[in-house]
Amino acid sequence: MLVLSEILLRSGDSIQTFKELKQTLQALALETGTLHFQIDIEPPAYHDRPEDWYEQLELAFMDAGR
Repeated sequence: MLVLSEILLRSGDSIQTFKELKQTLQALALETGTLHFQIDIEPPAYHDRPEDWYEQLELAFMDAGR
């Protein structure tokens, strides 16, 4: 299971935008073959973070499996 807080902790300051967060999430999902994703915290207020960030992260994770 991928957990958002763990992704952010592991990535440190290397993620600077919401777009990079989605790309990192997708890359990790593909690398690990993980079937589940948990959003346990709110991501940082990146300048490009949309209001529907929760749904966008879920979609990014699901799209990685296609």
